[in-house]
Amino acid sequence: MDLFTKCTEFSRWIDSLRKKRQFFYLREFDPAASPTVTMAGRKLIMLGSNNYLGLATHPRVVEATVRAVEEYGTGACSSRVLTGTTSLHSRLEKRLASFKGTEDAVVFSAGFLAMMGTVSAVAAEGDVVLSDEFNHASIVEGCRLTSAEVKIYRHNDMTDLEEKLASCDASQGKLIVTDGVFSMRGTVADLPGVKALADKYEARVMVDDAHGTGAIGETGRGTLEHFGMEGEIDLVCGTFSKSLGTIGGFTGAPKDVVTFLKLSSRPFIFTASPPPSSMATVLACMDVMRDEPELMVHLRDKTRLMKDGLSDLGYRLEETVTPIIPVLIGDDETTFTMAGALEEEGVVVNPIVPPAVPSGASLIRVSMMASLSDNEI
Repeated sequence: MDLFTKCTEFSRWIDSLRKKRQFFYLREFDPAASPTVTMAGRKLIMLGSNNYLGLATHPRVVEATVRAVEEYGTGACSSRVLTGTTSLHSRLEKRLASFKGTEDAVVFSAGFLAMMGTVSAVAAEGDVVLSDEFNHASIVEGCRLTSAEVKIYRHNDMTDLEEKLASCDASQGKLIVTDGVFSMRGTVADLPGVKALADKYEARVMVDDAHGTGAIGETGRGTLEHFGMEGEIDLVCGTFSKSLGTIGGFTGAPKDVVTFLKLSSRPFIFTASPPPSSMATVLACMDVMRDEPELMVHLRDKTRLMKDGLSDLGYRLEETVTPIIPVLIGDDETTFTMAGALEEEGVVVNPIVPPAVPSGASLIRVSMMASLSDNEI
């Protein structure tokens, strides 16, 4: 069989989905992270972006990014370990450590690389990783790459997690890994439960706070702030591609762990440095979050407005405290039909079907932004 046969068959399947108007991926939106976008010449309201605080288009953030491009150029053109680290990269790492309540931090070129590169580096042969079944693909990939034993526990199920911890050998190094906010359904990890079990069984804890940062917590610092647990978690990871307005990722950890990651994590060592301008973007985003706390208030208010409106219309919603609002539909066909009808009416949403959610649990994922107006909602 020819190597590309599977590609041809896959492409034909995608073409069939397009003909049935059931393909909602790789669409072009200009600009992608704004409340109102243009697609194929039409204006639509964006309810599918992860730009929760609207910072990707905030004037102060845009201005800081432009200034950095003018001063530093468009890229560092080297890996971080060689000549790709600027003062902006180092300044951001210190700022992120303070922001997340860790001793130090390391910036990766993408959020995916941060999760994958952290898990695969810190967990080695003889160790065990315990991962929530709904964790992001970047964590799953890190688990695949590590030579450690991997145990998957049922979503947010502390009884199952404890059983798996109890089955580990006492001599094994243990790492419990969980998303802070689970991106498809907006649920929040039982972090107090995870931490209690970690202390009982002498395990370390890693939280991927990609969808928690800038989305929950009184000031938007994420899942740890939400639970009042800042400074209590060993590894706090995240991405810049949601509330922080650009591309990149990070891991906050003790200083020794950060040094180890910078010189042992292959995704860090062998990937080109993220552009200095992206570092300036994140620094500006954190400045705006500090100076304009009303953005978090706006986000919560607009999320409540949308939830109340959908509930009043009779839709079934997953119970969440995040700006991710899952509208429960059930079967795939109805979910795609609804997403297509919404697009025709001028609204962009994300249809979520298996394997991103369990079979029979397809949903419409609505994402709120502080920059959406009440009229747009």
